[in-house]
Amino acid sequence: MILVNNYVLVQFLGICPFLGVSKKLDSSVGMGMAVIVVMLIATAVTFPIQVFLLDANNLGYMQTIIFILVIAVLVQLIEITLKRYIPALYSALGVYLPLITTNCCVLGVTILAVQDYSGDIATHGFGFAFAEALVCAAGAGIGFLLAMVLFCGVRQRVENADPPESFKGLPITLVSAAITSLSFMGFGGLVENIINAIL
Repeated sequence: MILVNNYVLVQFLGICPFLGVSKKLDSSVGMGMAVIVVMLIATAVTFPIQVFLLDANNLGYMQTIIFILVIAVLVQLIEITLKRYIPALYSALGVYLPLITTNCCVLGVTILAVQDYSGDIATHGFGFAFAEALVCAAGAGIGFLLAMVLFCGVRQRVENADPPESFKGLPITLVSAAITSLSFMGFGGLVENIINAIL
């Protein structure tokens, strides 16, 4: 989830805050930490809801609506907490903090965690599947934070450069994001070779 299956740079989820908040290191780290917290808590809340409420009552079609509501409530709680205790970070994140509610990366992690690990309940029990889902969410959040911080460094280097006039602004940002994404795809073979060497 951190390198090979990075949700931002490999699966292309959560691009809006990735492009919008990665201009400054402090806001990138703040957004990444907020996303980690939301992903962990959202997965911890939605996984049991899916297993014990939706699946048990054949209400699986309500999954997306319920998950969005849970994520929206969590983001509102984080927004209120940041506004009260860390106002500098709250103002730095600006409009992108409420956008975590509609961040497809957060919703994707909760839905994929349920799909990927709820099948393990019959084999290993609920506790093991739930722990796997939380590890998946934490890895996805750390991967989001890593992508934000690395791309912040890339953007600062690009801003100090002098690209052609037609590439200034958003075009050079998108080209930089594409090249950063390609570098993360290179981890796939590397991690696979390391695992094969260990086993």
